[in-house]
Amino acid sequence: MNTHAIPQGFKSIRRDQLREEREHDSYKSRQKPAEPAVCRDCAAVFHAGRWQWIERPPQAREIVCPACERVHDRFPAGFVHIGGEFLAAHRDELTALLRHREAREKAEHPLARIMDIEADGDGLLVTTTDLHLARDLGEALHHAYHGELEFHYNDAEKLLRVHWRR
Repeated sequence: MNTHAIPQGFKSIRRDQLREEREHDSYKSRQKPAEPAVCRDCAAVFHAGRWQWIERPPQAREIVCPACERVHDRFPAGFVHIGGEFLAAHRDELTALLRHREAREKAEHPLARIMDIEADGDGLLVTTTDLHLARDLGEALHHAYHGELEFHYNDAEKLLRVHWRR
């Protein structure tokens, strides 16, 4: 039985449902940056139409990537709430899994990052710069440890809230 209250404006979505953006995300540029460009904070390079971890090209223009903008503004795109009795006994193990999944995803997609992992009442709250990373973290927890997994997407705010507990 689900005892989580769903915040107003959020609706549950199926685990296999991928979300396409319907409206403009203020952290996505209206147009692609002029190439070559490099993020002055994280050194990700915008090349061939996407952000990549490659060597900085000569004469690259310095800008701030969307992920670093989210971090600076403290405006996450994804929230992963982790709770339940299992967390108390396995906090370090769960945190290591989350960091491992982030590293794997971030290697391929520089804009997918964990912003913070912090205590949230009797659980943990993980904030991410990317909706897909939040979904991936929830799926990783569920795959490794089973438990209850829920996704709540807010169309108006472009946010994904993932709840996992065991």
